Amino acid sequence: MKNLFISALLLLSFSVSAQERFINDSFELKTKETRTYAIKNSEELKLDIYQPEKDTMQQRPVIIFMHGGGFSGGSRTNPAEVKFAENAAKKGYVAVQISYRLTRKGQSFGCDYKASGKIETFKLAAEDFMDAVDFMIKNKQEFNIDTSKVIVGGSSAGAEAVLNAVYNDRLMFEDATKHRKINFAGVFSLAGAVVDARYITGQNAVPGVFFHGTKDNLVPYASAPHHWCDPAQPGYIMLDGSKTITEKLAKLNTSYMLYSFNGGKHEHAGMPFDYLPEVFNFFKSVFLNGESKQVEVYK
Repeated sequence: MKNLFISALLLLSFSVSAQERFINDSFELKTKETRTYAIKNSEELKLDIYQPEKDTMQQRPVIIFMHGGGFSGGSRTNPAEVKFAENAAKKGYVAVQISYRLTRKGQSFGCDYKASGKIETFKLAAEDFMDAVDFMIKNKQEFNIDTSKVIVGGSSAGAEAVLNAVYNDRLMFEDATKHRKINFAGVFSLAGAVVDARYITGQNAVPGVFFHGTKDNLVPYASAPHHWCDPAQPGYIMLDGSKTITEKLAKLNTSYMLYSFNGGKHEHAGMPFDYLPEVFNFFKSVFLNGESKQVEVYK
């Protein structure tokens, strides 16, 4: 009986140790917490915080994600975004899904909407995003967050806001130094783009994971007009997508992983659940452990 008891303890110990933090689902979930991170024009901007239950780690990496929807729709409670956040929290991350001002709600964001308005839309969304990041950092002790391990991400419009906030901060913010103390460990972009990849420098070249269809009909995969607008249309504006961004990161010897889907369109703005094991492995090895990798996968 004594030997049987010892064997059971050894088996339990092996089972626990086999669960690799940030890779495997090692935790149950705490009850989701909802907070207001800003109030703008009487609108409460909220975020949902997902955390691992019974986690004794005192400083945990955080993933802050921004949903898509053309700056006119979408929600932080989209089933795919919620599933991703829960997935991350079970691995030991603090995962955050945010709402932001939908400044184009009920209005076009296509070729009939002037280019200057599109830039302003990017700026307002980037501002909201950085306010959410600031909120989580200010509350780092409550949520046991390691502020040197801040991972940020978004889908489609959300990815545009996040990528512009990180890589085009001098274009997005009047005072680009305001957020320079934030240590972004990595970005996670689903069909996103920036206004100008030339603004990516050695100082802001954050490692990234990118998913994009090569024939995206809304957000360009490389460098092309937003929504493929004609130069004569009001909404004509060039954007630099995932391929162009990663080419710049490669020149700067920065780590990245690019999944390119040959012939794929904007459907690759959706959460890539089939590839999340590879994503979380890259998160851990590069974003958290500082390994250097440049990976390109063509599907």
